[in-house]
Amino acid sequence: MLLVDGIPAPGAKVPVHTRLELPGGQMATAMLACARLGLRAGLVGAVGCDLAGEVALSPLRDGGVDVSGVRALPDVGTRSAVVLVDRESGERTVLGHLDPALRVPPGSLSAEEVARARVLHVDASDLDASIEAAEIARRERIPVVLDADAPVPGIEALLRKVDFPIVSLDFADAYGGARVPEQCVRALVAQGARFAVVTLGDQGAIGGGEAMVRCPGVPVPVRDTTGAGDVFHAGFVWGLLQGYEAEQVLQTANALAAMSCRAVGAQGGLATEAELSAFLRAHPSDA
Repeated sequence: MLLVDGIPAPGAKVPVHTRLELPGGQMATAMLACARLGLRAGLVGAVGCDLAGEVALSPLRDGGVDVSGVRALPDVGTRSAVVLVDRESGERTVLGHLDPALRVPPGSLSAEEVARARVLHVDASDLDASIEAAEIARRERIPVVLDADAPVPGIEALLRKVDFPIVSLDFADAYGGARVPEQCVRALVAQGARFAVVTLGDQGAIGGGEAMVRCPGVPVPVRDTTGAGDVFHAGFVWGLLQGYEAEQVLQTANALAAMSCRAVGAQGGLATEAELSAFLRAHPSDA
């Protein structure tokens, strides 16, 4: 991570204020956030046999996340990113690198493993593996939550097996052909979702199933927005498991994401259940 005074324009040169090596990853951060809230969490994935892989997994082990399903692959580099963070606004730009050989194959999750879960959370990075896991969860009547930043070829097959797709505004733009979140929500519900969500950054989120629900973001002093979407997913899962109604689930997810923005790094501002409850009490009109 590079902290800079303003994201540079093309061709510009800017000095780096601070350089940090920090763990992250969208699913890893979401699972660590779930564990911090007191949930039992496990991660299935892949890293390389390198220092970056150990950096990624170490905080998960320390935080109580089961990483026995993570494969360490030889001669493959762990997924990485250079993240530029504007010190004034906290907004980030991500330059990611993924070795094509770093894959999670189908069969990585057995029916027995899925049956032990109360919620399955997947992304679209390894589409075939996510589809297979979602199929198992559907047979076991376990709800499936999806994190999708952008449509990828074949994602419709996964969307048809997901109960709670949570997508970005960029996904909504690409998927619906217009930057209209309500239109994307309706399209996702038509694919079979019980309740679909489009995240809107500091503006909160909008979701819908039988009816549209819009929840505003929670204003906080922002240091770094890195990982806020991943943490939102953890808050959504936590609220879902509490049996909350749709609006309260979104309020909880918004609050947890906002709290994470107050610290540097994707995992630097993860909250406990007690901290989340206190924050929600302190922001009754916003969260």
